[in-house]
Amino acid sequence: MILAVDIGNSNIVLSVFFQDEWKHTFRYETKGVREEMYYEMALRQILMEWDIHYTDIQYAAISSVVPDLNHSVKEAVTKIFLCPVFLLGPEIFKNIDIDIPLPYEIGSDLVANVYAALNLYHDKVIVADFGTALSFVVANKKEGILGVTIAPGLKTAAQALGTQTAQLPVVPLVYPDSPIGKDTVTAIQAGIMVGYTGLFSEIIHEIKKVTGQDYKVIVTGGHSGIISRIHEKADYTDKNLTLDGIRLLAAFVFEKRTDLLNL
Repeated sequence: MILAVDIGNSNIVLSVFFQDEWKHTFRYETKGVREEMYYEMALRQILMEWDIHYTDIQYAAISSVVPDLNHSVKEAVTKIFLCPVFLLGPEIFKNIDIDIPLPYEIGSDLVANVYAALNLYHDKVIVADFGTALSFVVANKKEGILGVTIAPGLKTAAQALGTQTAQLPVVPLVYPDSPIGKDTVTAIQAGIMVGYTGLFSEIIHEIKKVTGQDYKVIVTGGHSGIISRIHEKADYTDKNLTLDGIRLLAAFVFEKRTDLLNL
């Protein structure tokens, strides 16, 4: 069994990979920095509910875009499991089998996404991750990561309107019947949902025009299911892409670069 931990700005996701699939997944909201003991107790409770013994885990890997949580979560995982544990980061990225420019700047979730996409789907990929931010990463096996495009995520945009204006509410993100809103709620829904459908299509179009090659589009992220129309323009949809990237990076490190185990 392999334990993957994905620490994002909105959620912390834990999942166990066993018998070629993700058997368990637990997601809870990222709520500031807690003491190591908090994460240790929470993880022990999750393992009990999953009926998994700490010796069942072969190794654990953590991806994080919230630096303040890194130490506490890693220490909690290390205390519970008698196995190697590592945190994805620049020293790992500089030693994997694809080129990662600016390894101290790029998010580990983006690297995990690309690593999984290149190994599971195609040798030329555009990965669109609908999370707290909406990111597009362009990569191929020969050159590695070519670059990244970032926009506010769907919920981030909706919350910004609701919290930064005096009279606009935070609305549920559902696709409206018309691109012309008939009231405040449907007006915001039309602007965000129709607008982001167009944003997605235009960015993909421009990237493909610039590269001039057959780049496959893979969609992932916790909010990727909100706009169903984007999936018509994608080649693949994979909700577990980040977890698979964490898993595959862990396999590379543990099997080929034992000098990186304690990073």
